[in-house]
Amino acid sequence: MDRRGIIKGTLALGASLALPARLPAQARGGNPRDAILAQIARREQQKAGDRLWRTDIVGIADFGLHSSQPRFHFVNLEAGRVDSYLVTHGSGSDPEHDGWLNWFSNVPESLCTSRGAYMTYGWYTGRFGTSIRLDGLEADNSNALDRAIVMHRADYAEPGHVARWGRLGRSNGCFAMGDADFKLALLQLGGGRVLFADRLGLAPDGSTIVRPQQEQGEIRPLMPDPPRGEDLVNPGVY
Repeated sequence: MDRRGIIKGTLALGASLALPARLPAQARGGNPRDAILAQIARREQQKAGDRLWRTDIVGIADFGLHSSQPRFHFVNLEAGRVDSYLVTHGSGSDPEHDGWLNWFSNVPESLCTSRGAYMTYGWYTGRFGTSIRLDGLEADNSNALDRAIVMHRADYAEPGHVARWGRLGRSNGCFAMGDADFKLALLQLGGGRVLFADRLGLAPDGSTIVRPQQEQGEIRPLMPDPPRGEDLVNPGVY
């Protein structure tokens, strides 16, 4: 089935499920990182232009941080607030499975995360239950629809997975979140908003976090992955 054709059937649903255009004002606070994220959010909205349906909240996935860190930021431009949650990256972007993203790719079957700006559409029910369809807006993620890169919930994206293994599991390139966090994404990011992904590495004080270098000759043992339901479809992918 033509994925772009499917979108047409979800436009009305996405618009009806989106939040009101203006959210209640809340106390402003934040830190230097949040100010940088707000600048990025406005920049990506301007680039997307009138294709957007909603401009209140922007999602920013900072894959310069380890997967054990809250690196998916909900930037609420109207309330002046940033809330951060866990999110996975693709197994093809992290073949060592050490929790760090090594590279992006837009190539089909790469199982990699793609960088760039996406537009969120409506909800649909798929293999992972309720999910948010994404359309890539740049050359670096132009295959998002054909690759079925979406937002969805996953057991391997829960905080308990980090507590046990020290990192999240890996997706096939999708933005997977824990159940409670994904419910917030359904309400706050679906329905024609911007999601931007890049390797920013932003610490709360606004500085850039650099991935620790592996010492020569060092071998990092990898924890075994716990089994999960979709192994029957994609064995060994987390």
